Amino acid sequence: MKDQSRGTLYLCATPIGNLSDITQRVVDTLREVDIIAAEDTRNSIKLLNHFGIKTPMTSYHEYNRYDKAAELIDRLMEGKDIALITDAGTPGISDPGEVFVKMCIEAGIRVTSLPGACACITALTMSGLKTRRFCFEAFLPADKKERQEILEELRDETRTVIIYEAPHHLKKTLEELREVLGNRNIALCRELTKQFEEVLHFTFDEALLYYSQNEPRGEYVLCIEGVDRETLKLNEIKSWQELTIEEHMKLYEEKGIERKECMKKVAKDRGITKREVYDALLDVKN
Repeated sequence: MKDQSRGTLYLCATPIGNLSDITQRVVDTLREVDIIAAEDTRNSIKLLNHFGIKTPMTSYHEYNRYDKAAELIDRLMEGKDIALITDAGTPGISDPGEVFVKMCIEAGIRVTSLPGACACITALTMSGLKTRRFCFEAFLPADKKERQEILEELRDETRTVIIYEAPHHLKKTLEELREVLGNRNIALCRELTKQFEEVLHFTFDEALLYYSQNEPRGEYVLCIEGVDRETLKLNEIKSWQELTIEEHMKLYEEKGIERKECMKKVAKDRGITKREVYDALLDVKN
């Protein structure tokens, strides 16, 4: 239970382009709190000036996220209310706000979120792709090994995939995605809520051709079609057919599954009987 003598952390969504998208509740809260923690005070001062907000600001960003969070928690423990804002969108989504929130919860400090603009949801709803199930990857990691691991995980993802990308990295990212995921449908959303907002509907091949002739401009949200379940199943069957029954058995045995259960799984995968699996293994043994 929250100690009423402590302050509250307000996660305040800010516009991702069009300033009219800010809510009145966020404006009122930014005026009423004791401190505004901003990802970039130079950027946020423009927003505050536009709405005539005079609340003191302090910086909270990727490079001071732990030490500054601890400092701000001390202020919250003293009863001060703090609003956290990011450069654009909802705090905690693909930014260091998640660290601050976790530390506040561990300290018993109340955290509440004031909803508003979020680039990934805005893009998804405009993409024309399936919206019931989706996964959000934000920016792909810069580390080559980790990046490749994530791409491999996405290969069999059936949900719509949402990725952020900067214009100067877009072509390379599209090439990597095409190589791993195949020629999927993709919606490239740029300059969301701004004057030159645009959503381009392509396959990966079409997108690569387009950007070989047109320079990417603005920040992008990529919405990528998930792999069809039937296609995934056919790919699995194809991969099993390329293995001998003995090799197929080893895939399951290496996971610590009992041999009899492995035989059941192999039979089910290949659409044959357990007896056929047993006979094939016996032939190998003999």
